[in-house]
Amino acid sequence: MFKLWGKIVKDGRTLRDVVITNEKEDTRTHKVLDALNEICYQFDLSRPIWLDANITQFQRHKKAQFKQDSFIEAIDFDYLEISVLEEDFFYPAN
Repeated sequence: MFKLWGKIVKDGRTLRDVVITNEKEDTRTHKVLDALNEICYQFDLSRPIWLDANITQFQRHKKAQFKQDSFIEAIDFDYLEISVLEEDFFYPAN
């Protein structure tokens, strides 16, 4: 099972949060992107752009913060943070 936690933070406080669960047999990348899409849908946000800093942060720490520079539209919070809470290790057959 794969779980991704998404939260909107402003002034050091969590305004909204949600945990997305994915039990499909798919790659980790697809699970992360699908969960991020669902988080953005539930929060009524445009999808953020993955900058190099976000990718590096996510690879190292299993979490990433998307600030204004990752969004095309203006946001009224400091950042959207995603964190992996639980992940399975599925390796699709070639």
